[in-house]
Amino acid sequence: MTNKRFRAAPVACLLLVSAIICIATRNEAAQNTWQPVIPKTWDENALRSLELPLARRAASPKHISADYYYRMPVRPIYKSYSIYYPAKEPAGYFESLKEKAPEIIFDATKLKSEQDWINAGEIVFDAPVEFVSKGQLFKQLRKNAWFDQNQVPLTKDGIFPFMRYVVREPGKIEVGILSCAMCHSRVMPDGQVIKGAQGNFPDDRAAGFEHRIEAAEAKDKDKVLREVREDLRRDYAAPWLQPDPNSRPEQMSLEGIVAAMEAIVPGTCARQGASVFYPARIPDLIGVKERRFLDNTGLAQNRNVGDLMRYVALNQGADLLSQYGNFRPVGDLPEPETQSRYSDEQLYALAVFIYSLKPPPNPNKFDAQAARGQKVFERERCAGCHTPPLYTSNQLAPVDGFKVPDEDRQKYDILSVSVGSDPNLALRTRRGTGYYKIPSLKGVWYRGPFQHNGAVATLEDWFDPRRLRDDYSSEGFRGAGVEHHAVKGHRFGLGLSLTDRRALIAFLKTL
Repeated sequence: MTNKRFRAAPVACLLLVSAIICIATRNEAAQNTWQPVIPKTWDENALRSLELPLARRAASPKHISADYYYRMPVRPIYKSYSIYYPAKEPAGYFESLKEKAPEIIFDATKLKSEQDWINAGEIVFDAPVEFVSKGQLFKQLRKNAWFDQNQVPLTKDGIFPFMRYVVREPGKIEVGILSCAMCHSRVMPDGQVIKGAQGNFPDDRAAGFEHRIEAAEAKDKDKVLREVREDLRRDYAAPWLQPDPNSRPEQMSLEGIVAAMEAIVPGTCARQGASVFYPARIPDLIGVKERRFLDNTGLAQNRNVGDLMRYVALNQGADLLSQYGNFRPVGDLPEPETQSRYSDEQLYALAVFIYSLKPPPNPNKFDAQAARGQKVFERERCAGCHTPPLYTSNQLAPVDGFKVPDEDRQKYDILSVSVGSDPNLALRTRRGTGYYKIPSLKGVWYRGPFQHNGAVATLEDWFDPRRLRDDYSSEGFRGAGVEHHAVKGHRFGLGLSLTDRRALIAFLKTL
């Protein structure tokens, strides 16, 4: 007799397969119908509350109108290609790029799922916003010396991950610069690239190197100096400060300016609105979704994905169009058609990609030494400012010399005391709010240098009490011609025994 169980099995299998197919189809349909709610980037009401006022309130920026912003053409994003250390470039590689056809690779109409948008955001993250096809940078990237003398980090395959070759016209190769990846990519000692991390490309040093060569080759050396001074004024001037420390290049030689640029250490940069004299530590974007404030000075709030979109738009050139009191960095406001911007869709994709970033696997294990360090962390009450699990309280700390307005205490979460760090970035630049944000300690094992200006190279230096002395010498930022430089402020942990200090550092490296 035939066993009834075996007669029923095919029917059961068919039912099970049908159910699986239905579930898979529903999941696929759900993925293919995912529709993001994309905020309007240049929402003037949101922009008004995005940024904190500057320390000199009257100089707080007035940004361009929404009408002006949306009249700017949208940047198409073209396919780009790796740049190699010349000695490791595959044979015929550069010449083969001349045969490439221009290819636009961002198309929001083709994005069907949340993961599609995240993947598209990585394309935007890597996409350059300016392009050069001649000049010193283009020439120097074809020479080993540029990489060697500037100590440029490379992947194990010899790829230079901070810039890209781009083909926007048939037969024309350009170097694409100023992508998010240019500042927010870190090459680790083993050649691994961490996207979104505090970058380590020595951009200012390399730019100074190029200026020096340009002047040496130029027939009109004064013209080179004038152009460099004009660039520095656009990027850094804060004329409402009297005297404006950022006007010093007007009296400096090109050699002096280049020396100031070369003194800026990797992991720190003279970004627009900061200064070649008061550079800013490059932020780690991994985990930024959990941070309440953006910039070392807490310049912008990070309340939602729309805020991050607005912050990116400002930092990719829109802030140069803003009016700071009587000063506009670009001079007269140009016609919007001469400028460029990302679309709301591109910025949204970029923001969700940044929010999705995860840290790399941590090689530092939580062992007995780290466990002891955690107890030191708790005993010393480090969690008061560096509160787990984010290891930041997401507060702002006023700097010495700044009186906190009552309205700020009502709007923002501000510490009642200063930690005594060098106040110049917070008081003497276009990004100066009078505050520094409390940084997160997560990921310190792959980051550095530390402090808002990169003055301290390592955690070991940070907890070394000798950094308070005037004869202290660090591998961090000191400034041009400065051999010894005390790093004042944040005295917490400096009184620990050597054993406790090592244990605390071991714990912090596990975060």
